[in-house]
Amino acid sequence: MKDEIIQKPGRDLSRLLRPKSIAVIGGGWSVAVIKQCKRMGFEGELWPVHPTRDEIAGYPCYKSVADLPSAPDATFIGVNRDATLEVVRDLSARGAGGAVCFASGFAEVADGAERTRDLLANAGEMAVLGPNCYGFINYLDGALLWPDQHGGKRVETGVAIIAQSSNIAINLTMQKRGLPLAYVLTAGNQAQTGLSGLADAALDDPRVTALGLHIEGFDDLAKLEAVFAKARAKKIPVVAIKVGTSAAAQAMTMSHTASLSGADALADAFFARVGVARARSLDEFVETLKLLHVLGPSPDATLGSMSCSGGEASLVGDLADANGLDLRPLTEADAVRVKATLSDMVTISNPLDYHTFIWGDGARMQATYAAFLESGYGLSMLVIDIPRDDRCEDNGSYAAIEAALAAGKASGQRFALVSSLPENLPEALTDQVMAAGIAPLMGLESAIRAARHAADIGAAWARPLPAPLALAGEGEALAALDEARSKEALRAIGIPTPKSKVVDTAAETAAAAAEIGFPVVLKGVGDHLLHKTEMGAVAVNLKTAAEVEAAAARMADLNCRFLVEEMAQGVVAELIVGLSRDPQFGLFLTIGAGGILVEILKDSRSLLLPASRDQIREALLSLRIAPILHGYRGKPGGDLEATIDAIARLADHAAAHGDEIEELDINPLMILQNSVVAVDALLRPRKVSHV
Repeated sequence: MKDEIIQKPGRDLSRLLRPKSIAVIGGGWSVAVIKQCKRMGFEGELWPVHPTRDEIAGYPCYKSVADLPSAPDATFIGVNRDATLEVVRDLSARGAGGAVCFASGFAEVADGAERTRDLLANAGEMAVLGPNCYGFINYLDGALLWPDQHGGKRVETGVAIIAQSSNIAINLTMQKRGLPLAYVLTAGNQAQTGLSGLADAALDDPRVTALGLHIEGFDDLAKLEAVFAKARAKKIPVVAIKVGTSAAAQAMTMSHTASLSGADALADAFFARVGVARARSLDEFVETLKLLHVLGPSPDATLGSMSCSGGEASLVGDLADANGLDLRPLTEADAVRVKATLSDMVTISNPLDYHTFIWGDGARMQATYAAFLESGYGLSMLVIDIPRDDRCEDNGSYAAIEAALAAGKASGQRFALVSSLPENLPEALTDQVMAAGIAPLMGLESAIRAARHAADIGAAWARPLPAPLALAGEGEALAALDEARSKEALRAIGIPTPKSKVVDTAAETAAAAAEIGFPVVLKGVGDHLLHKTEMGAVAVNLKTAAEVEAAAARMADLNCRFLVEEMAQGVVAELIVGLSRDPQFGLFLTIGAGGILVEILKDSRSLLLPASRDQIREALLSLRIAPILHGYRGKPGGDLEATIDAIARLADHAAAHGDEIEELDINPLMILQNSVVAVDALLRPRKVSHV
């Protein structure tokens, strides 16, 4: 029933999220809201509302919304679902700024759709979070509409986290990693205000340094795209952790292309397009946000690493390589400068194992760190693990920390302290480290991933802002066209196909082949022959009329017409290029390694539309088969520009006429030395629904 409820346009959430007055309706869970605001030092008005109680947590109670001194900026509604409807109506009538609806039993249950419609009607222009919503925490102003414990503290600046799971939100407040939280916002059922509306509102606070999104499902792609563009304009980086996949997007389709790209691949394509980092774990999510809070996006993907252990240096090398970070060697001048601070027995390299000859000597460690930092990497880091304080004594680690802080602060370079294990960098150090402009990162693997994300965001911001997504309207899929008619459609948009002729009978095939010129390919065509190889409906490299006639005879039982085509020569590589449709993202483009092994190789990239030539080029060159295109082991390369031209024509046509296409599969698109040719195609058109 939830899909019957249409979200209304976003409201102004400024009064709700940054209130000067808070009303709390009900007892039970609502009592905790009053106590949490009091504990966090909220300086505004707190107004408990309860029909029978005189006070809650030392604050006098009001009997009803009508009895409040004025319209509250924010209200936590902690009563049952039926009473919630009445309270929302009364608050809206008084001109309240907004409300959190805690009650469940709305769109998430079978009979809740009507109540949700009533809730939206009663709210009118008033902002509403929920229902079934835990609320939010504003750590900047100490304003909490939050009925439970949390682990955060007041901050002056920090990251805003928006979660579609209240439990994930609670867990994130309990992190002991020093991540400064400005806001923690939960979305609930998103009847009126969804993820995009909350994110947009968080961006309006200049104290927010980065935005973190926990996403179970996209509420509105067009709005989210606009939010991400706004974040970019404000220089606020965004990190998302996206869970779950769309069952609808995995529905059976007839093309190979759709089998390569599930909804998760499209989420990746969306995030890459808009310059949002996608974290795969909460550890990675937190560490990436922390790095971005302190240092912002990286100017490039270069990484410099220092440690006093070869083992740590090796780990850094492996992880950096796996994540595509550039451990570029020190220049000769850099190496001389670093060498002057160390023993002759130390090999100068990146990663740098500076050994323990200088361990415990603060001045010498500072000199080494400062010399290395001058090398100007996109991010430099010092790997250091602090001994546990309950069983161990300080072994000089704190002297190394002090030396690093002094060197980092003086250098002005992008610098991080990284522990190999998350628990080996105490939270108590994080404020001191961040005050020096250095990022304290916990866990080597998450730190390396964070560095990769920071570099990717920096690269995305350096590119032009992409065009808005071409989100298609409603339509109905029609029957697939056979190969011959599919290729006619390709030729109409400028994609080369082989010279060919369609004949009705086997007896005509030899003459058609002679007209085209040998060698040829013979194929059976018909609406029932969508995947011809598996059905024996393809014969290749036929060099004589006799071979053509014999191949046609073998296809006699297929009850089909025949397509005779010239045989492509000088093939360098085979691609699959296709268009498929997703319920949310609409039509999208897939580029991958093609041929009969396409589903085994699974070497593909998906792009949302419209897609630029630069995006197509980047996707093509990211494939594992890309080296073949340039010429491999002495063999000639393929015509890369002609390939990009053909794919770009398809992408442009799809962006302009996407409502008319359900799916299209070109497999293979053969890359030749001086051209490109589509040798097989399957088009499934679409009938547009005009509403």
